[in-house]
Amino acid sequence: MGKNRKVTVAMSGGVDSSVAALLLKASGREVRGIYMRTWHSEDAIAPLGSCPWKRDLEDARRVADRIGIDFEIVNMIDFYKRWVVTPLIEGYRKGITPNPDILCNQFVKFGALADIAKDNGSIALGTGHYCKKRKNIDGTFDLVEPEDKNKDQTYFLAYLKQEQIRFAEFPVADLAKDEVRALATRGGFANAHKKDSQGICFLGRVKIQNFLAHYIEKNPGNIINSEEKIVGQHEGLHNFTIGQRHGLNIPSNSDYNFYVVVGKDLERNELRVAFESEKKLYHNRFKVYHLSYTNRAFPERCDLLCRPRYRDPYQEIYFERTSFDEAIIEFKRPQRALSSGQVVAFYGGGILLGGGIYA
Repeated sequence: MGKNRKVTVAMSGGVDSSVAALLLKASGREVRGIYMRTWHSEDAIAPLGSCPWKRDLEDARRVADRIGIDFEIVNMIDFYKRWVVTPLIEGYRKGITPNPDILCNQFVKFGALADIAKDNGSIALGTGHYCKKRKNIDGTFDLVEPEDKNKDQTYFLAYLKQEQIRFAEFPVADLAKDEVRALATRGGFANAHKKDSQGICFLGRVKIQNFLAHYIEKNPGNIINSEEKIVGQHEGLHNFTIGQRHGLNIPSNSDYNFYVVVGKDLERNELRVAFESEKKLYHNRFKVYHLSYTNRAFPERCDLLCRPRYRDPYQEIYFERTSFDEAIIEFKRPQRALSSGQVVAFYGGGILLGGGIYA
């Protein structure tokens, strides 16, 4: 019996996953493409904005036909609602800012979808992520920055475990974005120059505030400045994030200053604002919880690098674990507007080490 070379590719309809499938097929693998249905109907959220999943599905199907691989649609709607949509809504309801893309990778793409791939006899799940996978001497694997640093997506994989990383393949890791598009063009892919997806993974170009308005009722309250004066009204704390400037609809009465959101008082239902010049958004020390490690836990006290948010440059921190899954991190340089619920990704020598959630 020959060696099993079956690989499943998560095809989103974008150019990166399409080229991932192409490269795996060219390497002699037996490739099957899968498109995940994660939303009930395009019509259901059409009034809120554009979420063109039907076009994405057709683009994925056409690429699969073009390169001659099997293609399947899997219904992940209920699973996606449970692990991504509901935590997103409930997080905003509680005043925090979750990251649905990280939840999707952790529980859906490299979780439920990987299980489907295994059940169908595949030995790996390929995706279009810009991320390198490196095998260590002890047989474990690390996730490493890709060649195209501008497209580095390791941040979104901060909550993957070893078993998930072991089963994953990232065929475009050694390519720059323009090289990926060039391969798609030579392959005759209709999506070769399709724009990268923007915004929250399942909403497309739908604004998060419009989406949340369908699930969270208005809850008017006062907007309070640093002098404890009422300067305006809000319709719900879930509409705001720390550092937000636009949408407050309150005058600063100053030519060179403006209000920004600096906090939320859930008990009093008050939105706290201050002038940007007051520097109330900058902090060095943060508590993080729900620590996760891509390979092995690092020392209880150590110096690390991190990305405070996606696309943020590396920052130096001192890490001190205070319990099994909690720690205090102290930045060498103060950071602006880091919000509860957001994810910090830890690094060392270009290797993704894990992540934590700001408390």
